[in-house]
Amino acid sequence: MAQPPRPDRKPAEPASGRARAVSGAPRRRQAPDDFEREFAARGVAAVAGVDEAGRGCWAGPVWAGAAILKPGGDFAGVDDSKILTADARERAFARIRDGLALAWSCGHATAEEIDRLGIVPATRLAMRRAVEGLPLRPAHLLIDALALPEIDLPQTPLIDGDARSVSIAAASIAAKVGRDRWMGEVAEARHPGYGFARHKGYGTAEHRAALAKLGPCPLHRMSFAPLRAFSARAADGGTRGD
Repeated sequence: MAQPPRPDRKPAEPASGRARAVSGAPRRRQAPDDFEREFAARGVAAVAGVDEAGRGCWAGPVWAGAAILKPGGDFAGVDDSKILTADARERAFARIRDGLALAWSCGHATAEEIDRLGIVPATRLAMRRAVEGLPLRPAHLLIDALALPEIDLPQTPLIDGDARSVSIAAASIAAKVGRDRWMGEVAEARHPGYGFARHKGYGTAEHRAALAKLGPCPLHRMSFAPLRAFSARAADGGTRGD
């Protein structure tokens, strides 16, 4: 059986890799594909990147993406979702959806599941749902930071994986775009007044002010420290539901 690349070893940066923070450094075009190339050279083609979005938010689901990219594609613009603008993420996601990916999928875990399970188990649950939703079974998983022991597939967790693997970067884009759309459309419509379309559930000053005025809604993660002060008021509001 082909051995996976070592997760604790960062491959040499290709010319298109992360630009160094020096004057005149070349602009980064994409996340590196060193891991994907090394797997392909060892006969492992269907490698799925897996990543999450919204783990630190005060409200809304945690979202996960999984993506199997076509080997040797033009991945310009596919990068860590955190360093891309919203417009750049949308453009990259359209390319992933429309041809760069052999398969992609998203999954999520609700605020209720986050409060019941804890954020790390809920994140693993969302990731598992994303992987299980892939129409093509991957031969190996490249996962940002976490291991998924409940999935019976070879896997390599990578610290800062969305900056080191183009497959994980693609998964991060799918997760971020999917979650942002859900928060901007579904969450905003269900619970107007909190500004979900703007802050997407993150702990901004606007969000804090809305909580002080309105109290928590069913999308808020009451197990998170900033929300605990509102738990009594949330209990008076009735049953939660996402």
